[in-house]
Parts: sequence; C-alpha cells; structure tokens
Amino acid sequence: MRILVVEDEHKVAQAVRSGFEREGYEVTVAETGEDAFFLAQSEPFDLIVLDRMLPGRDGLQIISTLRTRSILTPVIMLTAKDALADRVAGLDAGADDYLVKPFAFAELAARSRALLRRGRMDSSKSLKLADVEMDLASHRVTRGGQVLHLTAREFKLLEVLLRNLGSVVPRELLVREVWKETGRTDSLDNVIDVHIARLRKKLDDPFPVKLLHTVRGLGFHLEERTE
Repeated sequence: MRILVVEDEHKVAQAVRSGFEREGYEVTVAETGEDAFFLAQSEPFDLIVLDRMLPGRDGLQIISTLRTRSILTPVIMLTAKDALADRVAGLDAGADDYLVKPFAFAELAARSRALLRRGRMDSSKSLKLADVEMDLASHRVTRGGQVLHLTAREFKLLEVLLRNLGSVVPRELLVREVWKETGRTDSLDNVIDVHIARLRKKLDDPFPVKLLHTVRGLGFHLEERTE
C-alpha cells in the first residue's frame, strides 16, 4: 500500500511518515502543493493524506482539480480549521474524510485503514440496475453502453442509491455517507437537491426509462419507470 503524505510542517510530515512506515506502508512525502499535485497525477497511490493549508496550491485546489480529472484516490484532509463550513468545503471538494489538527496518529491510522479496507472491498465489485453498470474498481459508470461522466460527488451519490435498491434513501443517509456529516444537517438540503438534479440530468434525461425518483418528505430511490 502506497500513501502520499502532503504536509508543509516538516516535523509533522516526518512523524506521520514514521508512523505509517512502522505499520508497513510505503510513504512518499510532499511539502508543497505543486509537488503534491505532480505526484498525485503521475504516480499511483492507495491513499492521500492532504494538509489543507499549503504553499502554492492549497489542499482544496489540489483535491478539486484531481477529482475533475477523474483521479479518485481516497483522501483524508488535515486542517487546523474546525468550523462546520470548513469541513463542508473540504468534503464538497472531494475529500473522503476530515481530521482536525492537532490529532493523535492512532486516529489517523485508524481512519486510513478504514478507507483502505473499503477500497479493497470495492475493488472487485460492480453495481447494476437495468442498463446501468457501475464499476467500483475503475470508477466508471455506463448506461446502455454509454459512459456517464460523473463528478466524484455524483458517483458517490449513485453508489449509495445503488447499494440501497428497493429502499428509499433518506437525506440523513446521504449526509452521512456522501458528505461525511453525522445526523441531519438542514443546511445541506439545498446542496443535496442540486447534486441530485445534476445526477438526474446525466443518468435519466437522455433516456426514455427514468430511474432516479424523489419521494417527497422521505428521500430518493432508484426504480425502472417509463414516463
């Protein structure tokens, strides 16, 4: 397993490197945003530990650009900012998890193992409904043989919906699984609606059979329906 640690505080970077190496991981350290961006694009990593505040490109710029280029390596974002708006910004940019400084390495290691374990579980799986196929290893979605160009957030939304076929997926579950927040966050309701609308435009609008449906007051679900 290869981990890219992006941290401009040298002592912190070396402490994190040492901790991961003791656990048997191969670790590469980048201390500037430009170096991190180059490495993340040019070399394969299983996980990126990314500081938000960096010289050059900051963490948000790095992760949002990687996601638009379909580089979906799991990312844990590190930051000294603990406000809800800052956490939401990091997760909206494409981070998979968020850890506030100062942190205990044991917690970082546990969160890293969880993301790496999830990646291994997903690597050989695919999800299907009707003519939609989602390849979790390559992060590729097709419908009727046509590739759907989804953002990282749209991909995760569709994955959660596909994993819950036959059930209505409440907003609370989307908040927890897609935005990594606990409990109901009313401030995210409009954000969820916007992302659902964007996903529906790509998933359903070009096709006669509609799959993504809203259940008013309850949530969303996938079902074949000709309208």
